[in-house]
Amino acid sequence: MRKQDPSIAELTQMSVRVAELYSQHFGAPRDARFALMKLSEEMGELTGAWLQLHGQSRGAANRQDLENELADVLGFLLVLAHREGIDPAQALTQKWGKYLNAGA
Repeated sequence: MRKQDPSIAELTQMSVRVAELYSQHFGAPRDARFALMKLSEEMGELTGAWLQLHGQSRGAANRQDLENELADVLGFLLVLAHREGIDPAQALTQKWGKYLNAGA
């Protein structure tokens, strides 16, 4: 039997715990502003890995590099949502879900 994938809430809890460890280890702030700055940084790294993987930038990247950077972006996005009191599943459903319901 296949193990069930973690929920958004479980992924958020994990991301917040890791962000706390990161803050303790590096003395980084524990606020939404810092999470937003890290998200921006990680988005740049994701873009760089994607460009390298697809031969559109100097250097080399592999699929694992792209997956790692995507994980960093998702993790910091979930931390930012948590620190701002936003339920990401609810926000996505409200914003994107309306397009599915518009044609119904």
